[in-house]
Amino acid sequence: MINDRLIEDNFDAVVIGAGHAGVEAAMALSKLGKRTALMTLNADSIAFMACNPSIGGTAKGHLVRELDALGGFMGIAADKCALQIKMLNRGKGVAVQSLRAQADKAYYHRYVKQQLEKTENLRILQAEAVKILTENGRVCGVETGYGSILTAKAVVVCSGVYLNSKVIAGEWYKYTGPNGFEPANKLTQSLIELGFNVRRFKTGTPARVDGRTIDYSKCTRQDGETNVYPFSFLSKRVPQKQTPCYLTYTNEKTHEIIRANLDRSPLYNGTITSTGPRYCPSIETKVERFKDKERHQIFLEPEGADTQEVYVQGMSTSLPQDVQRAMYRTIAGLENCEIVRYGYAIEYDCIDSLDLLPTLQFKKAEGLYTAGQINGTSGYEEAAAQGLIAGINAALYIDGKQPFTLDRSQAYIGVMIDDLVTKGTDEPYRMMTSRAEYRLLLRQDNADLRLTQLGRDIGLVDDKRYKIFLKRKKLLSDGEQLLKTVVPFSKAKPFVEAYGGTLSGSLTYSDMIKRGIPLADIIQTFGGFDGYPFDVLDTLETNARYEGYLERNLKEIERAKKMEQKLLPKDIDYLKIEGLRIEAREKLNAVRPLNLGQAERIPGVNPADIAVLMIYLKN
Repeated sequence: MINDRLIEDNFDAVVIGAGHAGVEAAMALSKLGKRTALMTLNADSIAFMACNPSIGGTAKGHLVRELDALGGFMGIAADKCALQIKMLNRGKGVAVQSLRAQADKAYYHRYVKQQLEKTENLRILQAEAVKILTENGRVCGVETGYGSILTAKAVVVCSGVYLNSKVIAGEWYKYTGPNGFEPANKLTQSLIELGFNVRRFKTGTPARVDGRTIDYSKCTRQDGETNVYPFSFLSKRVPQKQTPCYLTYTNEKTHEIIRANLDRSPLYNGTITSTGPRYCPSIETKVERFKDKERHQIFLEPEGADTQEVYVQGMSTSLPQDVQRAMYRTIAGLENCEIVRYGYAIEYDCIDSLDLLPTLQFKKAEGLYTAGQINGTSGYEEAAAQGLIAGINAALYIDGKQPFTLDRSQAYIGVMIDDLVTKGTDEPYRMMTSRAEYRLLLRQDNADLRLTQLGRDIGLVDDKRYKIFLKRKKLLSDGEQLLKTVVPFSKAKPFVEAYGGTLSGSLTYSDMIKRGIPLADIIQTFGGFDGYPFDVLDTLETNARYEGYLERNLKEIERAKKMEQKLLPKDIDYLKIEGLRIEAREKLNAVRPLNLGQAERIPGVNPADIAVLMIYLKN
């Protein structure tokens, strides 16, 4: 396939696309010693935030902390470029609390590009990938739009929303990528020829308005927090000077304008036929779906420190521009707003994630990996996490080493990838805390304890990061011993009674925490824990308070792992196994699960089918 062709350059790996997935994949490959090409349609779009200018959010913050614990990059960039940071769900349990940072969009792009340019073994190349080349079922290179060839032993496709992308607003449409960047119009055909099942998804974005034309006095100010830990375990603290966001609401007049123009909405008049995100709907969908709601929250978020553009979070739309202008101006604070960039929907090609192994390698071509929105996900964080795993596995594949995967008990990253390759997705997939069975174990605060040693073993966690990890691990170990400190009955009794409890004997600090007494109050009264940072104290307190639940989770995980250890032969013909229901045969044949644990998570496979498989394995 490559003979007599112009060789642009020879690489170990090529990463197609320089969005959030591509950045992590390219950095991982480069740091693991692989000469890597990072292809992008436009170098000015590297790590571009096409939608909201933020990192993190519910469950997404978990992904970023996990990615950072493994040696990834997004957490570092998010901390460096943060305008504001806060912990969401403060009033809820620790398992669902998530970091979210408002980021400086332009600076984020510049900072990430600068770091890529400093990375050894990495070449950035502005060129369109038009064909993935294979020989004997293995990847061997990528053909560019110029007709040249990049040879490679592994390829990671991180094409985002650029494949045959089409931007739509009302009656207007244009075949283009987000923000006017060029689309990738030729790679889809190559993916189809390789055997991928391709479908069409949709996402959208709201308008950006001129902040000088907003009356913030009619809105509610939303400040960040300075007493939270950052995304990266390498960052010492979050920014102490932060930029505010503002809260306002839609109203009945807004809703009236939207309802009166639904016939002009591409979502409702048949112009858009692709599948959109259920958990991040357009304002048109919100108004139609939740007709009983008198108003919807709108957050006004700065796009950067050096621009007046403001992102109108919560008002994603593809309505015509005249309708957008009218509806935005019905909102308190936006009565005289001037729109800088109108909202739009964008359709794009993506693959069926059931075509992938848990390593994110394509089942039909060795050395070919996909990550990010091409796999049917939505969100920067989901993309970055997949990019890291795909990059790691591409490097291991090149070295002939065993692949790296995370299971559902180890990380939100493991939950997400297992969902994609076992259950698939019929709509843009978004990570949520409710998807994780063991979310009390998979908290943000303990991501390093769960994953940093794994990152070290792979080779991504350098000495500096590992030293920080070992220091924190030692503090936690020492702190657990301090929590066993026994407080005599005479001193413990009045203290516990002040919190409405009763006491008949001595107590340890840990016992007090289990009774609901804050560790901070215990320290204030009895002392100890000098020099312990607040994030370490938070982890100690959480582990003590929920010790019983955590132990129960660990027992459940042990039971689940026994099923994971029952491997299924790769050559099973499920269609011929008697006793399996027809639906189960079809689903099992499509997914090709690696073990019984994965098999029982496939939708349409019930416990009776698993029993049949167990008998089949015994025989």
